[in-house]
Amino acid sequence: MAKQPAGFKEFIRKRIVSLKRKPQMIALFVFAISFVYYSHNLTKISNTTAKIQGAGMGLCGFATMLFSTLSMVCFLNAFPHRKKVNIPMLVIMFVMLGIVIYCDFYYSGAIRAAITRENNPIDPTGGNSYISTAQTVLGVHQVILIIGIALVALLPVYSKLLRKIKTSIEVEDNGGMDAIDISGEDS
Repeated sequence: MAKQPAGFKEFIRKRIVSLKRKPQMIALFVFAISFVYYSHNLTKISNTTAKIQGAGMGLCGFATMLFSTLSMVCFLNAFPHRKKVNIPMLVIMFVMLGIVIYCDFYYSGAIRAAITRENNPIDPTGGNSYISTAQTVLGVHQVILIIGIALVALLPVYSKLLRKIKTSIEVEDNGGMDAIDISGEDS
């Protein structure tokens, strides 16, 4: 009997098998990273909103959190288990992610306007360093979301590539199959 693979190689093989079955989990993982990253830095975003008090900044922060959460729910409903892709949910998810990217872009523009305005510009250094951090967070958040959108759009391509990865385990035959009587006749 052949020795079964164990340890790290078996762990990797099992992960690849699960990705072959549900390749959309890669995109979901990227969206989850995006959400956690934005949520982790939400204090800096909120402090920036309170400091600058630009038009629509609070609404953009709220919309980003709301639509990020709802887009993940739509993602999970767009790819039900053992069923075809739910196209309306996928479209709603893309619309929500478009709104999130627009909100990040608008918020970054409001920060840029507050930093570069002629009357009483805000200095993003020293005690206000959270403002430049918030601007960086928004840029990184946009990039992660765009990567996630690209992963969803390219799902048919890389799911075919994942299926080509060989994950089967070779099992040796003991050679005694011909000696077994399966006819059901008594001797």
